Amino acid sequence: MSDNTNNTISVGDVDVSRAEELVLPTSVRWLFPDATPSREAVEQTFDWLKPQFANEDGYLIQSIHTFVVRTSGLTILVDTGVGNDKSRGGAIPAFNMLDTPFLQRLADAGGEPDDVDFVVCTHVHTDHVGWNTHLVDGEWVPAFPNARYLCARPEWEYWSSLEGEAATQQLLDDSMYPIRDAGLLDLVKTDHRICDEVWFEPSHGHTPGHISVRIESAGASAVMTGDVLHSPLQCAFPEPRPALDRDEAPARRARLEVLNRYADTGTLVFGAHFSAPSAGLVSRSGDAFKLTAYQP
Repeated sequence: MSDNTNNTISVGDVDVSRAEELVLPTSVRWLFPDATPSREAVEQTFDWLKPQFANEDGYLIQSIHTFVVRTSGLTILVDTGVGNDKSRGGAIPAFNMLDTPFLQRLADAGGEPDDVDFVVCTHVHTDHVGWNTHLVDGEWVPAFPNARYLCARPEWEYWSSLEGEAATQQLLDDSMYPIRDAGLLDLVKTDHRICDEVWFEPSHGHTPGHISVRIESAGASAVMTGDVLHSPLQCAFPEPRPALDRDEAPARRARLEVLNRYADTGTLVFGAHFSAPSAGLVSRSGDAFKLTAYQP
């Protein structure tokens, strides 16, 4: 696995780059609203989180970004962030009516919109599907007009069943229904394979149809965990419920399954909200785990 000046990590013959939309300092108390670990335990954990994943002021560094995966002549995007011009004034005001140069950052990372072949939605949350669309002449249109947008069928069916709930309806209307109506949405199985090197792996819990993305190439392997993990801190504290998990038990089970499956295996773990380099290796640490930031 290697890195270069274009912020690219190679997994065998597969290149993974990242295009960042937002960076948000986050408190441990916000991440764990029900059971915050002891101050002493968190301080010990911060020794291995700093400087990539936590700062000197004791805040976690959270990122919202898109992974650009290039393999076998294909360009694949994994998750698409929040999006510009979207009314998101609810629980996270920082998402409301953004105006960022994200599409240029994406192009710089190898994801020129017209050249994207697939867009993967690990799950249908506002900070993972927002750039599915953008506003053109007052209409929400697909941001990647030549791509097939892939969503696990159970995930789509769950969120579609919540039509009428204000926040969900808005998300469907501005980020999901336009790609469906354009004929670009494919509802697929939770173990769907895009190509020989890239496929889905079920990791239901954070949402009912949540999937992770697996990469294997030339003897190297990686997994993109979506929101199974929100922060590397959860490696050390996998049991407490994070703020954004709706169903505590299945989300915890998925988190522990992923950590146990990939600990000490050499599989590179990419987190949807891990700050740069957004990837690392999980190892066992006593009764829990730790994540060591990727180093080229």
